[in-house]
Amino acid sequence: MTAPVLVLKDSLKRESGTKVHHANIQASKSVSDILRTTLGPSSMLKMLLDAGGGIVVTNDGNAILREIDVAHPAAKSMIELSRTQDEEVGDGTTSVIVLAGELLHVAESFLEKSYHPTVICRAYNKALEDAMAVLEKIAMPIDVNDRATVLGLVKSCIATKFTSKFGDLIADLAIDATTTIGVDLGQGLREVDIKKYIKVEKVPGGQLEDSKVLKGVMFNKDVVAPGKMKRKIVNPRIILLDCPLEYKKGENQTNAELVREEDWEVLLKLEEEYIENICVQILKFKPDLVITEKGLSDLACHYFSKAGVSAIRRLRKTDNNRIAKACGAVIVNRPDELQESDVGTGAGLFEVKKIGDDFFAFIVDCKEPKACTVLLRGPSKDLLNEVERNLQDAMSVSRNIIKNPKLVPGGGATELTVSATLKQKSATIEGIEKWPYEAAAIAFEVIPRTLAQNCGVNVIRTMTALQGKHANGENAWIGIDGVTGAIADMKEKKIWDAYNVKAQTFKTAIEAACMLLRIDDIVSGIKKKQAPGAGPTKPTIETEGDADNEQILPD
Repeated sequence: MTAPVLVLKDSLKRESGTKVHHANIQASKSVSDILRTTLGPSSMLKMLLDAGGGIVVTNDGNAILREIDVAHPAAKSMIELSRTQDEEVGDGTTSVIVLAGELLHVAESFLEKSYHPTVICRAYNKALEDAMAVLEKIAMPIDVNDRATVLGLVKSCIATKFTSKFGDLIADLAIDATTTIGVDLGQGLREVDIKKYIKVEKVPGGQLEDSKVLKGVMFNKDVVAPGKMKRKIVNPRIILLDCPLEYKKGENQTNAELVREEDWEVLLKLEEEYIENICVQILKFKPDLVITEKGLSDLACHYFSKAGVSAIRRLRKTDNNRIAKACGAVIVNRPDELQESDVGTGAGLFEVKKIGDDFFAFIVDCKEPKACTVLLRGPSKDLLNEVERNLQDAMSVSRNIIKNPKLVPGGGATELTVSATLKQKSATIEGIEKWPYEAAAIAFEVIPRTLAQNCGVNVIRTMTALQGKHANGENAWIGIDGVTGAIADMKEKKIWDAYNVKAQTFKTAIEAACMLLRIDDIVSGIKKKQAPGAGPTKPTIETEGDADNEQILPD
């Protein structure tokens, strides 16, 4: 069968797309093999050299793939999956790559038997629909206000991470932070914006146990005039500004010619009066603390210190937004528009402390903070970076539960239940799609199998025993204890996964596998460097042979 060809070279002959499929599958498998050993509590760590020459030690799927430089487009596409998963639900970044790699691997034998990729994709999509139905069936609703259950879930989600050895610490921090900033939208819905309203401040030194969630915010700033301004204020009245408290410079360059000496004094007086006027407008509201995102002149500093008001300048916009959320203030753009309602009175304490070599301002003990800062302490920068990555995952899981309070079993139990159900259903499917559908069912078993491999137990015996227990559907909660490798009831062991994370993992993995299977040509649009003086080159289409020989990962 001859397919229509995009003729760019007279001599070009196009073979079947099998070779390109083979190259894509091999590239995807290479990526998933890198991450396979980082799945589960008994996982290995990876040490990476980042672009800046520093080192990263982690087993977080997304963090590893971010640092990897790959040449093959299919491998790049796999790396995007991990990023999508991280942004969407924040967890399951390793599972999604391992599952997508396995789905492509089982599809390879069908492509060799001349199955059309569309047929395989149809079967995979059908398997996805049925898998989602199984998830819905075995999901267990929970009460978001039951802290013990939520803590158990967050703990089991970060049990695979480096910080699991510190017990409940990270899980507690994550739950405290996400419950603090949750906003009720009505109809039982809650909005939790981790990126905007939770700031993680890493301060090397001290012990990891000293880490805490502040009932308010902290930022790396000191007051403008440390000797003259108070560094500790109880129940402060806070005014937040987004305008400079210094004399305005003209938009464009202006030259003024002064004939008399008195005019120069008038000009200076005008500047001083302008600043004094602004300060009077602000001081009318009797603030204790004035914070601005822009500059603050020496004269304004003098007026404030004279009135006993502390001031902080050049604060980041994001920090200012968090302070506004924490203490109930409104950020004002023009001092003459200030109102009493704009003054923040929700904070219980403003204090500047020295931690290590830096001064940090704390606005804490807020009445109803809708923003918070997580203060992380620890012996080294590398450790703190890893703790922060784990904390981000834990906060994402906590957020998912607040948004969709449903649990599914962890430890590979969900995948085994889905696999067993799909295997039984495959008997009812007619036609050629039956076999790829059954292969997709088998591919789901890669998660428990990898968990068993990483525990160092006998994989074949463990998997056979698990398949036996799930085949007759006696208990959907039987899975692998990721630490010992023993077969256990996940309900008793309290090893759970968030429904959102599992559903997203299955959807992303299957849809990505379908997309990569549908690629039958790789056309290169990169111009090759040509010798000076040479004529223009013709555009070329990359043949399957080239795609097959392409280096998948750098040595």
